[in-house]
Amino acid sequence: MTYLRGFIPWIAYGAVAWASWQWAALAALLLGGVLLYLDRAEGLSPSMRVLEYGTLVFFAGVTALAFLRPDSGLRAYDGALSSGWLALITWGSLAVRRPFTLAIARHHAPPEVWQTPLFLRINQVLSAAWAASFTLAAAGQVLVTAYGLGTAVLIAVHVSAFVIPLRFTASYPQRARAHYLEKAGARSYAQEARSA
Repeated sequence: MTYLRGFIPWIAYGAVAWASWQWAALAALLLGGVLLYLDRAEGLSPSMRVLEYGTLVFFAGVTALAFLRPDSGLRAYDGALSSGWLALITWGSLAVRRPFTLAIARHHAPPEVWQTPLFLRINQVLSAAWAASFTLAAAGQVLVTAYGLGTAVLIAVHVSAFVIPLRFTASYPQRARAHYLEKAGARSYAQEARSA
């Protein structure tokens, strides 16, 4: 569950915000700072930590808002705002050609594959799946809140924004590698047949 590590501040915020969004935001901000510090201590490049920096920016803003304006109308839409911000982070990471999943995938893959087209393509697809999920969740949460469909529906939408791409992330890389090897084998067979 390495993919969930970067989302720990978001999960903590979601778990505590119902009781106090001020303290939930502050706790998430502190957790985000600790995770970034630990990653930097491990020598991970700051350019690959887009999720962590985006987390700090979001929770710094929410913490300030929550303490300065605890009765803000944005409080009702904090789930949609957090999903929307995560969507911006993930789409942004794709736009600058640094899919946020690269930092996570590098923990599991040897350095010699980090610059291969297959590794980069897999991470583009995974980041796009997460981005699409967060985008849909933000839209869904706005609708749920606007129509007063209740906390249970709001939680279901929020949880699905993590569960669906997490399941996809668990299965897609293996399928992509198998497909790549199958195509490479077919190409090599075709080249041998032509040269025979």
